[in-house]
Amino acid sequence: MTHKSLQRIIVIDCKTDDLAEAARFWAGLYDAEVEVDPDGKYAKLSGNAGPMVLLQAVDHDPRVHLDIEADDQAAEVSRLEALGATRVADIKGWTVMEAPTGHRFCVVKPQDARFAEMAEVRG
Repeated sequence: MTHKSLQRIIVIDCKTDDLAEAARFWAGLYDAEVEVDPDGKYAKLSGNAGPMVLLQAVDHDPRVHLDIEADDQAAEVSRLEALGATRVADIKGWTVMEAPTGHRFCVVKPQDARFAEMAEVRG
């Protein structure tokens, strides 16, 4: 069965208690607008020409990871496992995975209305 996937989201994990404050720096760096969710856990930068950038408040050390959008998350996870990735956890509708190199990334639902036109057919 075929599905579509797209890697265009960069997630900046910020070890902070005030994501809105942390987002000011990143908004300035990308010359972007910031939308912080009501819980203060996630912030989306918009208006920049590059990839979608999300900020996430975390308890672990700061890092950057990729989100891979997929219209069939289970099929994309299986495809990536066949390439050597391992499943770390299923959390709130997405899957945390680890590449053979130790880099973490997530497989998520489509995040943007342009997904269908931009994504690549897989499988």
